[in-house]
Amino acid sequence: MLIAALLAAALSGAPGALPADLAQAAHEYDEAQVKSDRAALERLLAPDYVLHNSQGQVQDKTSFIADQIAPGYKLEPFVVEEKVEKVMGDTAILGGVARAKGTAGGELYDVRLRFIDVWAKRGGRWVVVFSQATRAPKS
Repeated sequence: MLIAALLAAALSGAPGALPADLAQAAHEYDEAQVKSDRAALERLLAPDYVLHNSQGQVQDKTSFIADQIAPGYKLEPFVVEEKVEKVMGDTAILGGVARAKGTAGGELYDVRLRFIDVWAKRGGRWVVVFSQATRAPKS
């Protein structure tokens, strides 16, 4: 799986790789979304987390997690393409393009999203503080 290979490279300290603790947190965040893991999402999102979603709405941490764990919601595993990885001390910008497929409210969805997650290292651990998602043309 691509995510596992990327994580292994990051954890090995390869040149240009993300810090190991950030790579691990990013991997856990992706997994938490796919597994609708409330506890992991609570841990990985900052209390003041804000999402500007692909429907033009602004969501806070509580609202985002509620959507992720709602009955009838399922996100299939995804691969991030056109990666963006910028680390500036205790702040990082991770993003790219991902095809999000699954169900929401019992309805199938299949969208391609260009996204950015802003991470901050707080209290010695990385948390997502802001996300932006924009629908991208299907390729």
